[in-house]
Amino acid sequence: METLALITVVVFCITIAFVIWGKYDSAIVGLIGVVVMIVLGVMDEATAFLSVDWNVIAILFSIWIIAIYFGKSGIPEYLAIKMLQLSRNNIGLFLMLIGILAGFLSMFVDNVVVILMMAPVIFHITRKMKLATFPFLMFVGLCANFMGTALLLGDLPPQMLHSVAGIEFPEFIWQFGRPSSFILLTITFLITAVIMYQIRFRKTYAGIAATGVDELLSAKPTEYIKNKNFAIVSVGFFLLTILAMSFRQVLGYHLGFIALMGMVALVIANELFAKKLESPTVEDVLKELDWRALLFYIVLFILVGGLEHVGVIEMVAAAMAPYFAHNVVLGTSLLYWVTSPIVAFVEHDAYILVFLKLIKDLAATTGINPWPLWWALVWAGTLGSNLTIAGAPALFVAKNLAEGEDKVKVFLKEFLSYSAPFVFISLAIQYVLTLIFWVFPFA
Repeated sequence: METLALITVVVFCITIAFVIWGKYDSAIVGLIGVVVMIVLGVMDEATAFLSVDWNVIAILFSIWIIAIYFGKSGIPEYLAIKMLQLSRNNIGLFLMLIGILAGFLSMFVDNVVVILMMAPVIFHITRKMKLATFPFLMFVGLCANFMGTALLLGDLPPQMLHSVAGIEFPEFIWQFGRPSSFILLTITFLITAVIMYQIRFRKTYAGIAATGVDELLSAKPTEYIKNKNFAIVSVGFFLLTILAMSFRQVLGYHLGFIALMGMVALVIANELFAKKLESPTVEDVLKELDWRALLFYIVLFILVGGLEHVGVIEMVAAAMAPYFAHNVVLGTSLLYWVTSPIVAFVEHDAYILVFLKLIKDLAATTGINPWPLWWALVWAGTLGSNLTIAGAPALFVAKNLAEGEDKVKVFLKEFLSYSAPFVFISLAIQYVLTLIFWVFPFA
């Protein structure tokens, strides 16, 4: 390995280690890592700036603002009551159900946005029940990050797969006469959620449902939705923005621009009709924006961009390429189980994009079927990223929100007590399904 590449790997590993440790502010630690890379000559400041996917940042910022308005409409609190009624006062079951809801929402909405939508719901329940928020938001974050690859809309990996492989929306459900991403991930997701309920939530919250629930269940929707017009406007602009984003190819604009226009339109509507809608001011909304999370996303893009700039990710891909062409079972298994731990520490979008292109080139030169490898890559890349906040920045948002609500620092041991079993269970189940439906038939 060249000296510059070695320096980059060392800086990256040290930075990510401090980020995962969690003792110091992750955004500041990441920013220091970026400065060190630039000072040591890994890349210049212009390259660092261009490493950031500003389209993603625009989506995150805009939808976050929209979600804050939605959170103040009272609808999340009303939904919380309905979810609690459905769970029959069982807090552990409520946690599982709200996680499942978050997972399926993430097929259409960015995982960070799903967390922001669910947070007010969770806060309302945990405040009334006097429970810690972290387990709830953590599970919602894990679930939201899980199902984003099930369909074409939810997350970047399926969109990158569409770009590289030309796969369309229906093929995420059924492809080449066999179930593909939506069906297989749904099976894995539901089994994982049930197992997590059995091993973590059922006993933890046993007996708690008997206290503090009556007041919640007796509440009426009007107690939370104070102004119906504001609720309609908030939900309406949110749905219209998501709808416009789903038709991005027809409209011909970037997702970030569509989200930004939706956010601006909602802000203008609330400012023009503030008295009638009884809406919060822009200043109040901006105060609730987690600027550290935005900064963390930016520095994470730059850190991974440093690895990509000096060719580290390409080195890993080149070392594995011969195994892909030699044996489909060995190659797919190697890619799956090497990818899953790497993406726990390297933001998975950049890693997946490099390997998608490598597999495409390899298929063109050797004649191998790329689909077992492509599916194994995006599934392992998504599920494995749930282990740490470095792999899944959405979990950083969930952790930050929980710490702000609970006023208690969440350390690595507690974080891993939820993420590790969730990741290992989901990876094992999905690997078996991958072998059965996408590896053995082509072996």
